[in-house]
Amino acid sequence: MSYASCVECAPGVARAALVARTAARWRPPYGYLIADAGPHPNPAKAADGKRMHKLDLDPETAHVVRRIFAEFIGGSGIFAIAEGLTRDGIPSPSAHDPARNTHRNGIAWSKSAVRAILTNPRYTGYQVWNRQRTDEILLDVENVALGHTSKMRWNPADKWVFSEQPAHPPIIAREDFELAQATLAGRGSKSQHRQHRRTRSYPLRGVLLCGLCGRRMGGKFNNGHAYYLCRFPPSTR
Repeated sequence: MSYASCVECAPGVARAALVARTAARWRPPYGYLIADAGPHPNPAKAADGKRMHKLDLDPETAHVVRRIFAEFIGGSGIFAIAEGLTRDGIPSPSAHDPARNTHRNGIAWSKSAVRAILTNPRYTGYQVWNRQRTDEILLDVENVALGHTSKMRWNPADKWVFSEQPAHPPIIAREDFELAQATLAGRGSKSQHRQHRRTRSYPLRGVLLCGLCGRRMGGKFNNGHAYYLCRFPPSTR
């Protein structure tokens, strides 16, 4: 996100002030750093030492983002990309910024980390809005008096709003991002999820971690019993 030029609709000082508030709420995507963009345009805030911020390339990780997109567009799967990054000793996003990810050990790359990078349009250099929405969900459709809960959901790509001009240095071309999204959609359509014949219970799901790589262990049923194993080959642990 380009914090110095991310708000298109707010003119003058009000626009810049809104940008400054945005900078305080967000962390930079993997591949970027938050850089200083000069004094705050509001004189009173500038007098208090407030400054503007923007996104700039992180020389330590931007090339990793390019590698992920290149390998995926070239035919590699998300699982294989995560394996290769771990095998090559490249720190995962949580390992690269451990101060902000104290709840994760960051030993190895996960598929979710690779997918999050592949689906983030800000790597094109444009600011993007309306990627998420808040839906109000009834707690009980048969008893509306119980109220509702708010749930964040992802909007489809055709609902996203791109800035008219690039807002920060791009890491990949917009055409490559769109190709990656088309590839993701195409691969997903070829493998439809099959429903299990009966529900299987995995009491330790999400709890057990591999002692070598730190990833969550996957569950598998055999002879009526639940077993847990690391799905990543030993060479990547």
